[in-house]
Amino acid sequence: MKAAVLYKIGQPLIVEDSIEIPPLKHGQVLVKVSYSGVCRSQLMEVRGKRGEDRYLPHMLGHEGSGEVIEIGSAVTKVKPGDKVILGWIKGDGMDVSGPKYKKDNVTFNAGAITTFSNYSIVSENRCVKLPQGIPLDVAVLFGCAIPTGAGIVMNHIKPAKESTIAIFGMGGIGLSALMTAVFFECNKIIAIDIEDDKLNLANEFGATHTINAIQKDPLGEIYKITDNKGVDYSIEASGNAKIIETAFQSVRKFGGLCVFASHPAYGNKIELDPYDLICGKRIEGSWGGACKPDKDIPILAELYRRGRMPLEKLLSKKYSLEDINEALEEMEDGKIARALIEMER
Repeated sequence: MKAAVLYKIGQPLIVEDSIEIPPLKHGQVLVKVSYSGVCRSQLMEVRGKRGEDRYLPHMLGHEGSGEVIEIGSAVTKVKPGDKVILGWIKGDGMDVSGPKYKKDNVTFNAGAITTFSNYSIVSENRCVKLPQGIPLDVAVLFGCAIPTGAGIVMNHIKPAKESTIAIFGMGGIGLSALMTAVFFECNKIIAIDIEDDKLNLANEFGATHTINAIQKDPLGEIYKITDNKGVDYSIEASGNAKIIETAFQSVRKFGGLCVFASHPAYGNKIELDPYDLICGKRIEGSWGGACKPDKDIPILAELYRRGRMPLEKLLSKKYSLEDINEALEEMEDGKIARALIEMER
């Protein structure tokens, strides 16, 4: 097999070929990967912003799609020939440890799921059968961005019709949350980012207001839009601790809720005014949008099939595995919403 390997944090990934695929163990599934997503959390891991890394050298990638080639003992959820979505959020099935790959005398560690490779051994509970009508490239988004962003809205917030919401960060998670807020018929949907291209995309997806945070003060603009009340809900998906603080400040007193799914760099802290909490403002973190993949992905797939979630527009650019470092750099520079690695290019 061929895979992008992290040998040292802060250094580019190295694409290695002729890696041995070990025999499958209990609860493992071998998948021929068609596409892998590139998530900001993976970028942060490569750049060393997750703190100490005790598993080097290791493989990466936590969202993808492909075809099941072989199954280990006791696997019943999928069978060879099944097309599957691969994701980091645990679903039904066995939860088993990741494999160890070898090339010559070097051992590569891997978690229960990795996708920066043309083949991957994953835990059974990281697979979901591909719903009908979902292309393999679009399917990648169901491994992380869609369940997290949409899940925050439909599982955490469950906004009432005509409520107001501000979404900070128009990457894959933020845009997924925005599309779901439209489905819930929120009255004012405010999209905040620093890139006009992403804000234009937010307009296409149904944002009622957009704010370029470089050109205008987001907090001041949100209060203008909401007659100085603040929004009912805010979602923070930019990965910046200071923006989490701003998102919290943007919600109204006596019931406003801020939910953040981003993970700022290791060691970063947020500061909140205790008086805001006394006044009834609330803040929560979200682990994958509280998504249950085997239940929620079919629901979200149906929204896609009905044209309610135009997910193709989230796929900014396709790269080969050999160009994965370029994909990471362009994501870091804010040039793309979601990068896609195509294994057979």
